[in-house]
Amino acid sequence: MQRKTKRKNQISQISRRRKILPAVFVLLSLLLMILPLESPVASVKALLSYIFIPQIRLSHATLEYGDGVSRTIRELLDTHQENERLKAEMSQLRLQNAQAKEIFAQNERLTKALNIKSPRGWNGIWAKTAYREPTQWNSVIIDKGAAQGVQERAAAISLQEGQPILAGVVVETDENTAKVLLLQDEDFSAAVYTQESAEEGLLTGGGSAMLLMKYLPVLSKIKPGEKVYTSASSSIFPAGILVGEVDALETDESFSSAPFAYVKPQAQAPSVRELFILTRQENEGKK
Repeated sequence: MQRKTKRKNQISQISRRRKILPAVFVLLSLLLMILPLESPVASVKALLSYIFIPQIRLSHATLEYGDGVSRTIRELLDTHQENERLKAEMSQLRLQNAQAKEIFAQNERLTKALNIKSPRGWNGIWAKTAYREPTQWNSVIIDKGAAQGVQERAAAISLQEGQPILAGVVVETDENTAKVLLLQDEDFSAAVYTQESAEEGLLTGGGSAMLLMKYLPVLSKIKPGEKVYTSASSSIFPAGILVGEVDALETDESFSSAPFAYVKPQAQAPSVRELFILTRQENEGKK
C-alpha cells in the first residue's frame, strides 16, 4: 500500500514539473520581450535567449557557418584572380625576354658588321629585313629605300663571321623600302668562278636549297668542295665575293650538253636578316 502511495506521489510531481516548465519558458519569453534594450539588459536577454531557446542557438550557428563559407569563397575567388594576373604577367615577361634576346643578338651582329673594314673600300648602307612575302620566300623587303640611297640592280651583301657573302640583288625600290631577290630565286643570275679550277660559269637560282653553275667547259675539272666567288666579268657584283661551294658536278657521257655543277649557297634564305646594300657608285667603280 505504501509503495502504491509513493508511486502516485512521484507521478504527481513529474506531472506538476511538466506543467511548470512551459509556464517558466512563457514567463521568460514575456520578460525578454518586455524588458528595455539597455546595455546590461540587452546582454542578459541575449544570454537567456541563447541558453533557453534552441532555435536561436541553431540560427546563430548557421549564420556563423554561412559567414565562414562566404569568406572561404571570397578568398578562393581572390586567389584565382591573383593566379590569373600572375600568369598574364609571366607570359608578358617571357615575351619581353625573347624580344630582348633577339634585339641583343641583332645589335651584336650589327656591331660586328660595322667594325669590319673592307679592303675594297665598299660604299653602301646597312638595312634590316622588314618582312617576307609569303608567296615569294626567295625575296625579302628591307627597311631602306630610294630616300636612303638604295637603287635597283644594287648588290646585297651579307656577313658571316666577318666575311662578305653574296646574298642577292635589289630588284624594286620604294621611298623607304626595297625588294631584294635572293640567290635561290630562279630569276637570279651572276657570273662566278671556282677557286681551284679557276673555271667560270653562270650561277642561277634553282628555286630550292641548291644553286646551279651552268655553261662549264665540256672537260670541266671542277671538284666538290671548291669555293665559288663572283667573277670580275659580272655586270652588277664586285669580284671576289664568296657565293658558296660546289656540291656535285653533273656531266653527260655523250657530251651532247655542257656539264653543270650544284652549288650550296653560303647565305641561306631563312638566315638573311641584315644586308649591306652597295651604292651604284660602288658598283660602277669596281669596273
